[in-house]
Amino acid sequence: MSTVASGRALPPASGAWREGDPPGRRRWVTLPGTLPLEAGGALPGVRIAYETWGTLAPDASNAVLVLHALTGDSHVAGPAGPGHPTAGWWDALVGPGAALDTRRWFVVAPNVLGGCQGSTGPASPRPGGAGRWGPDFPLVTPRDQAAAEARLADALGIGRWAAVIGGSMGGMRALEWAVGLPERTGALLVLACGAAASAEQIAWGAVQTAAVRADPGWRAGRYHDAPDGAGPHRGLGVARRIAQLTYRSEPELADRFGRRAQPGEDPWRGGRYAVESYLDHHAGKLVRRFDAGSYVTLVEAMNAHDVGRGRGGAAAALARARMPAVVAGIGSDRLYPPAQQAELAALLPGADRPRILDSPSGHDGFLTETEQVGAVLREVLGRG
Repeated sequence: MSTVASGRALPPASGAWREGDPPGRRRWVTLPGTLPLEAGGALPGVRIAYETWGTLAPDASNAVLVLHALTGDSHVAGPAGPGHPTAGWWDALVGPGAALDTRRWFVVAPNVLGGCQGSTGPASPRPGGAGRWGPDFPLVTPRDQAAAEARLADALGIGRWAAVIGGSMGGMRALEWAVGLPERTGALLVLACGAAASAEQIAWGAVQTAAVRADPGWRAGRYHDAPDGAGPHRGLGVARRIAQLTYRSEPELADRFGRRAQPGEDPWRGGRYAVESYLDHHAGKLVRRFDAGSYVTLVEAMNAHDVGRGRGGAAAALARARMPAVVAGIGSDRLYPPAQQAELAALLPGADRPRILDSPSGHDGFLTETEQVGAVLREVLGRG
């Protein structure tokens, strides 16, 4: 049980799922052998957590792969509860009669390699019982993560997905599926993503990882067995505050918060503005359900995103992906602006114009605008 200070439980050193925690809806596959990595070397003992909805057809023709973003996980649909700190991040889009209609589709959502909600990552025990991976966890790229997901598909008996769907970091992996494994990708939906990480996106990521590493509780990445309140939660909270500003739009923040003070507080006397309280809220939630090492690992994976690397550039790489494709963005997204989706749509042979969602919510629109996202989901599933 967590130590309590000032009436509130201290945050854990890591919010990662650990052995002995309730499994929730998760299942696991341990990948055979080792997983070769793009940067060199290989990762042994990889285990991937995943969840499913619906029933797999006898010929496995109705399987759809859904890939989560940076701080998401396999829990796409369903309530919060034991084993699941938050409700499903696309809860309205998966189920009978929903856009991902589980009467027809078998939906599979893995927790990404390097993540912290059941899949192998920095918080995981090292094979052979030599403690946790911690800072020794290697650099992984979206290409490596897609390779791990391909082995999961093998284990599930799925030779070809009816569709591969992903937003933000999930979109990076979806692109790797489409380019690296086109014969296994029946249709493609990429949301709020580009062909490669831009200089600005890398810079935002670098600032966030620097905030985590600057926390004394980081302990060079060896903090996982620290007591409650002694981990790098302050640095992870700062990283989340920075990220949250890139996920939302300035007009939305102005409309929701303006210059208003947080009720009952005076910013001139040590209190907070309402927008500061909003950032504090999101930071406080994340540090209780996420792992700082996974955050660093996944941000660095996103910074490594370049679908054209080693393939003759983005245009040559994307030309391989000839399956039906839909590319969608959010008009107010300042982190992955619509010009990046326009480039993808122009280079993917199976795509036409990008679908630009109307939302004040910025990058987070791919999570919040469920009606519009549902429409593009139905469109891509009708094309496969």
